[in-house]
Amino acid sequence: MPKYVIERTVPSAGQLSADDLRELAAKSNAVLDGMVGGIQWVHSYVAEDRLFCVYNAENADLIRDHATRGGFPCDNIRQVSAIIDPVTAEQ
Repeated sequence: MPKYVIERTVPSAGQLSADDLRELAAKSNAVLDGMVGGIQWVHSYVAEDRLFCVYNAENADLIRDHATRGGFPCDNIRQVSAIIDPVTAEQ
């Protein structure tokens, strides 16, 4: 299944409390539970006024649908073409 990175503008995201983040995650999970089709939230990075979310999904339309159903911003969706890390440098 393709992997995507989604950029979401959330003012003051970096200032959200643990309870705020828990509520946001619970809302996302509830929306995902109600969806039919191949979509899985992997994890998200919180940075300043942005969330960068990693999803596995059959297509970008499922990600847009999740955002619409949950009322989540969805500024950019990018399909991941490769993943590299320090081990990538090894022969």
